[in-house]
Amino acid sequence: MFTQRYKRIGLKIAYYRKLKGYRQEELARRAQISTSYLSRIERGNYTKSVSLSAILTIALALEIDIIELLCDKGPN
Repeated sequence: MFTQRYKRIGLKIAYYRKLKGYRQEELARRAQISTSYLSRIERGNYTKSVSLSAILTIALALEIDIIELLCDKGPN
């Protein structure tokens, strides 16, 4: 049900990460999550739901408002 939404969130995370000039390793370090977890989120290849706290942590590490990742408007 939420598969497409998770994919859009992942694409937005990748978009903002690249906009900031961060590699996955850098963003994962800033968000204090593993690089493999971030990679799965960005690819939308996460079989379970992604927690709101993980999305918030990533948004904070990207220095953007979480709404940029959750809202359907935007770059992706």
